[in-house]
Amino acid sequence: MTNRRIFLKSMALTGGAIFTSKDIFSRPLDNGPSIACQQYTWFSYYQREGKSWMADPEASYKDLRQAGVKAFEPSFDTPEDVPGKMLKLTSNKISTKSMYVNSVLHDEQMLTKNIAEVMAIAAEARKSGMEILVTNPTPLSWNGIENKSDQQLLAQATALDQLGEQLRNIGMTLAYHNHDAEMRQSAREFHHMLTGTRPENVKLCLDAHWIYRGAGNSQVALFDIVTLYADRIVELHLRQSQDGIWSETFDDGDIDYARLALILKQKNLKPHLVLEQATEKGTPNTMDAVTAIGNSLTYAKRIFRDFA
Repeated sequence: MTNRRIFLKSMALTGGAIFTSKDIFSRPLDNGPSIACQQYTWFSYYQREGKSWMADPEASYKDLRQAGVKAFEPSFDTPEDVPGKMLKLTSNKISTKSMYVNSVLHDEQMLTKNIAEVMAIAAEARKSGMEILVTNPTPLSWNGIENKSDQQLLAQATALDQLGEQLRNIGMTLAYHNHDAEMRQSAREFHHMLTGTRPENVKLCLDAHWIYRGAGNSQVALFDIVTLYADRIVELHLRQSQDGIWSETFDDGDIDYARLALILKQKNLKPHLVLEQATEKGTPNTMDAVTAIGNSLTYAKRIFRDFA
């Protein structure tokens, strides 16, 4: 588990100076990094409170502002979803650099159609300046243990590469994302989506906690992946846990995010930062969504303060 002593040591190494707790955790962040918040974060905390995200749009956007959210990563299912949501975000002075879109890319018979559906969403979002499209190719079953065949993985990688090339042609970047399913069987699906695609077409949205969990709660596996694919990381999804259970806020916990920040800084990489803290069975319930997310953003900005 990380702690402030490890964090302080890591931060000292980045600048060749000695930092104190007061320096790092109390000094105002006048020009801290921009950290977006993923839509799923709000869905998760609202659900815990017995509410539905965006059932009352005005109340939802008010909570965004009160939590200090200035950037957001929305999810889109259809092109028709894009204009209204983007207009609302803009009118609330909330920026959007990236979006999350589901995709089905393992079915060879449907690849052309499925790629076209994602591209239609991308083309609409690009009109509003969207830069990054994050996608997690849909598993055979979200709740099952079925694994894709080698043929399906080959087809999926080909489709992912084609999608990335088409996005690049309209000025966007494709960032591959995974959950825990892709880490099964020696992470064969995860690795082939990167080794089986061209780096210029397919980048990586590093979701540190899904990699950590999918590898059996292993930081060794997580940081090996960072070593292997650091040059393809264009976005980070930030989530923390305590003893394997998602924590209520993004704070000290199982994953050493200070170490991750240091490694990326040493490689001169500044990926887009997206908070995706969420709740699950066993997550403490001591604060409301606004407080939890606001506290998470504050901590994340200090961990990644050199990414401004």
